[in-house]
Amino acid sequence: MKKIPVELQVIGIIHSPYKTREQAPRQGKDDVSEIEIYKEYEKGLKNIEGYSHLHLFYWLHESKGHRLLVQTPWAEERHGLFVTRSPHRPNPLGYSVVKLIEKSNNILKVKGLDAIEGTPLIDIKPYIKKIDRIENAISGWSEKIDFKF
Repeated sequence: MKKIPVELQVIGIIHSPYKTREQAPRQGKDDVSEIEIYKEYEKGLKNIEGYSHLHLFYWLHESKGHRLLVQTPWAEERHGLFVTRSPHRPNPLGYSVVKLIEKSNNILKVKGLDAIEGTPLIDIKPYIKKIDRIENAISGWSEKIDFKF
């Protein structure tokens, strides 16, 4: 199999109330984080205020390796890495849907982010309810879990 090189551009930095991995909640909370978009990408935020929610993609820069079988906090059985949300991945890409609170120039204030201070931001996409919500989706083994955060 041929490996394909990939190059990513960091478009900003996450300023979070969580300073360590241990402080970061699973799947985010209502704490406010600030997303600083680098000035050269600021024009890309035009009209973002019209969206209540955003998809954020970020690099989990403190992730340490990965295992292909993972035990989650919610199940005793091990599951394949790719059916979990473990931050320890071959490509430690983080993802959250966040609520946009405010935009001021190149700064976005958001709620629901679980990233730590200094996390590099890779991309932003708008949450579009007509596209992103999937009726009758099935969530595999996690269908049986009563998630408590």
